[in-house]
Amino acid sequence: MASAASQLLAHFGSLTPRMAQFREEVLAERPYVDGERAILCTQAYEAHKAQPPVMKRAYMLSHILDHMSIYIEPQSLLCGNQATKNCNAPVFPEYTLEFVLNELDLFEKRDGDVFYITQETKDQIRSIAPFWEDNNLRARGEALLPQEVSVFMETGLFGMEGKLNAGDAHLAVNHRRVLSCGLRAYEERARTLSAQLDLTDPASIDKRVFYNAVLEVIAAVRRFSARYAQLARTQAAAEKDPQRAAELLEMARICDKVPYEPAETFGEAVQAVWFLQVVLQIESNGHSLSYGRMDQYLLPYYEADLAAGRITQDEALELLCNLWIKSLTVNKIRSQAHTLSSAGSPMYQNVTIGGQRLVDGEPTDAVNPLSWLILRSVAQTRLTQPNLTVRYHAGIDPAFLDECIEVMRLGFGMPAMNNDEVIIPSFIDWGVAREDAYDYSAIGCVETAVPGKWGYRCTGMSYLNFPRLLLCCMNGGVDLTSGRRFTKDYGHFTQMKSYDELLRAWDKTIREMCRYSVIVENAIDLASERDVPDILCSALTDDCIGRGKTIKEGGAVYDFISGLQVGIANMADSLAAMKKLVFEEGRITPQQLWDAILDDFQSPENQRIQAMLENCAPKYGNDDDYVDQLVVEAYDSYIDEVAKYPSTRYGRGPIGGIRYAGTSSISANVGQGMGTMATPDGRHAHEPLAEGCSPAHNRDLHGPTAVFKSITKLPTRKITGGVLLNQKVNPSTLEKPENKRKLEAMIQAYFNALHGYHVQFNVVSRETLLDAQAHPENHRDLIVRVAGYSAFFNVLSRATQDDIIARTEQAL
Repeated sequence: MASAASQLLAHFGSLTPRMAQFREEVLAERPYVDGERAILCTQAYEAHKAQPPVMKRAYMLSHILDHMSIYIEPQSLLCGNQATKNCNAPVFPEYTLEFVLNELDLFEKRDGDVFYITQETKDQIRSIAPFWEDNNLRARGEALLPQEVSVFMETGLFGMEGKLNAGDAHLAVNHRRVLSCGLRAYEERARTLSAQLDLTDPASIDKRVFYNAVLEVIAAVRRFSARYAQLARTQAAAEKDPQRAAELLEMARICDKVPYEPAETFGEAVQAVWFLQVVLQIESNGHSLSYGRMDQYLLPYYEADLAAGRITQDEALELLCNLWIKSLTVNKIRSQAHTLSSAGSPMYQNVTIGGQRLVDGEPTDAVNPLSWLILRSVAQTRLTQPNLTVRYHAGIDPAFLDECIEVMRLGFGMPAMNNDEVIIPSFIDWGVAREDAYDYSAIGCVETAVPGKWGYRCTGMSYLNFPRLLLCCMNGGVDLTSGRRFTKDYGHFTQMKSYDELLRAWDKTIREMCRYSVIVENAIDLASERDVPDILCSALTDDCIGRGKTIKEGGAVYDFISGLQVGIANMADSLAAMKKLVFEEGRITPQQLWDAILDDFQSPENQRIQAMLENCAPKYGNDDDYVDQLVVEAYDSYIDEVAKYPSTRYGRGPIGGIRYAGTSSISANVGQGMGTMATPDGRHAHEPLAEGCSPAHNRDLHGPTAVFKSITKLPTRKITGGVLLNQKVNPSTLEKPENKRKLEAMIQAYFNALHGYHVQFNVVSRETLLDAQAHPENHRDLIVRVAGYSAFFNVLSRATQDDIIARTEQAL
């Protein structure tokens, strides 16, 4: 009798032989640090020193696209590469070279996220270093920071590595418009608007420069695609296989056309999308650059090709699989510190399918034949890219939901599910037009935005580590980890007489820390706006061309951002333990608890106190109002405070320009936990915090339904930056049809009745994960859901692996 795994694989079908070979070759690639882009970037910056930053960036991208190495893999039907070899990670010196120089000899020695580097690349990096010293985003961003926030940068509290060392992204561009109009239309519009400027108006001077930059990068993209067209023709002339020669000639024809001209076929549309994706990554290494609602904007091309007999379903499926394998070749080098919050080298290239669309103003299920085909293609490739999200709503096609569960059973953490019933009303509450709210997509992890109309970083700004700040609050404003003062002294825990006194101190502490985080975010945002504007990305985001502004200057239609609040569950459990055991029952004195925390629960007496904290107080994730409402109350202080601080784009054009909350903490729970001492919930110092808004490991004792009920007590419509919930299920559980039905029913109840925001499942056993740690060579393809993304288990650090293994395994 066939195993459940083999039955699942048969259900979705297999990759074509060449895509299977292509997949294997890409997975076998060793990721190297790649110096080519850094050299070309330096040449462009040196040649255009006098140019405004906007033009300097345009000339940079133009120079890179004209001179970088290009190639076409023998199995591929798509053209476009990011680096000199698949899976290499380019260097972006205009952001920083500091960590690259510091870690040149350490990349291969990392515990996780290992990169290799040649001596030639080391020499290249060192040769350009003098030009970039104090001449990059990191240097200029740090120069803008006032002295009052220096302590937070020195202690790494806000986790700004990713913002200082790389581009922003965290958006999806307007694919639908590019495919229907081509870059030619953008070019014509920029020329027209530039010609209409009144240059006696000072604002028109900057707009004219921006339009010139847009024209420069569009021309560069056109030349870039033409380079591949010529390469394809050259390879076709030397090709002995007539079928492959014909494919290469067709690829040449397509590359001569898109993305400059409108796409007319499915093949042209997919190639145009890939060209945009890879060029945007070359322009800026910001991650979470997402594909948007691909099943919606590609559908007309797919249906037209099927009707005309230009393509078969299997050919379209192969092309999608090709796109996902190409997506996996995009890579990014992060500093060692940054890997702690982005373990597994994720790029978060999210594809969204399903959901609703408006027909004559009324919402209807948007699942279509391409939704099914994308789901099948992701199942066949079984990779970490793309990051697949399904939009759920009450009227979703039941058969499609069932198919989503089948993909989950494959065990690579996809698809994640976001809930239209919460997200759409939340967007409308924030001022998003109804038709745009219904067109939202997932961005990166679980955050959401309107493709092609939203500015950078709908989430992903600074981190606020709630448990660490709680300890700071308890310690009179002094950080327990570093011994540095973070806030004013609002009282010491050992002198507090009531829980209300503690809560008042927390309210003042988190509001003060929120203010500091905003100062840091604004300084980095302003440095990015002035120093490293993204021209192509801005051009493809509405309505930067109409306003003559980059995204950072306020060119997007909408601009809402959020930071990441880490350790929600630990905060809840800590507050419950103190309220119940210290202030209500008096079983532990404030001094005893404080001494136990300082001792990290090491002495026999403090171990007894730890056991009480763990076993005698209510725990978040069990549908207990006592603890659940405590974290809601504590979280409300932050949500109320952050709403007071507009972003640097406020009043400059976009709707919004404000901040809201978000719990999509990626893998920062591990890194942030390393910097957090023992906490009042009984957690030991330096252990991982709970991830997202999920319960602490093995504290949720009453099954997934209780978890769902606890999560949905959070003010989810105000946490528009994402309410991330990870759940873990043993694969054997879902082999029973009745358990599959239970899971579907739970998801429906969670979303329909409880108004949950998001959920995703790790369908993998503890035994498999432990075996993968012991015998990694036997589990090369093992993929796990880390947070709002999936990663290959073997590339994760040991600490992140242990964190995933320790998660509660739910029964149905």
